[in-house]
Amino acid sequence: MALLLASGDDAVLSHGSAAALWGIGPEWHLVEITVRHRVWSRLGGVKGRARPSLPDRDVTVHRRIPVTTPERTILDQAATPISDASLERLVNEADAARGIGLDLPRLRGYCELHGGEPGVRRLRRLLDPETFRLSDSELERLFRPLAIAAGLPQPLTKVIVNGYEVDFYWPGLKLVVETDSLRYHRNAIKQSHDLLRDQVHTAAGLTTLRFTHWQVAHEPEHVEGILAATRASAR
Repeated sequence: MALLLASGDDAVLSHGSAAALWGIGPEWHLVEITVRHRVWSRLGGVKGRARPSLPDRDVTVHRRIPVTTPERTILDQAATPISDASLERLVNEADAARGIGLDLPRLRGYCELHGGEPGVRRLRRLLDPETFRLSDSELERLFRPLAIAAGLPQPLTKVIVNGYEVDFYWPGLKLVVETDSLRYHRNAIKQSHDLLRDQVHTAAGLTTLRFTHWQVAHEPEHVEGILAATRASAR
């Protein structure tokens, strides 16, 4: 906070520091600050950026600290060299966080208002429902309650069935559920592998269901309904 105050009245936390303050990113040891004027007075231990065009709507106060809004924070991070996996985690954490009022449709709308800015194309690609991907832990956290609500017992996860690792498995129901991001399932080799795996499971008397990560995160009623119907037919 002292470094922020030393940077001037129009300085705000941004980028990785802002993500950490919002609770959607990891602890950030390097303090990142944006100043809303053209001159940046260098301070030790601070990575500063001069952005006089940063609008008021992209700045707020959180925990009594001036900071970029969650939407601006994510877009700023998308314009940096952080990995795609790190950006995905940032978006997932923001979508799951309570109290910051940000969901994926709102973030997608924010991108539409800032077309052409650095990071927008990358963030749009990430927010495409066909390529959206949850982390394994977040996927499991969201999927398990849907299965329970559909009347299924707790599934086994990441186990080997018929020589293949599966995402979720119910031995008593002879049911396998795979959750796909279409980003990794569009090429012919991957599609052939998935087809062969499903054929092997079918030959062994198993039912295989496939849901996208987007469906699990944003169409839970559909996922729960399909699971319940499958359970009923299995009985």
